[in-house]
Amino acid sequence: MSFESKIPPQNVSRRDLLRGAAMIAGGAAIVVGTALPAEAKMPQKAAAYQETPKGDQACSTCALFKSPSSCTLVDGTISPNGWCRFYSKKS
Repeated sequence: MSFESKIPPQNVSRRDLLRGAAMIAGGAAIVVGTALPAEAKMPQKAAAYQETPKGDQACSTCALFKSPSSCTLVDGTISPNGWCRFYSKKS
């Protein structure tokens, strides 16, 4: 008895193989891109956020603050007079 495959060999060109791989990679990127949230922010408690400044450090002078009341890193409503442990002075 022979162990050879009974399936006839198929001629697949390198171009077809690369085209198929590109289509699979592109499809995977679309699926992953739509499954992830637009922004992943941390809770205020995790950032040690407080609604009062710490010395001369306040959210309004932080590089992460987005006027009028949000932050690129911390979730929720952010006071311009607030502060968190990720304060980074605007340059």
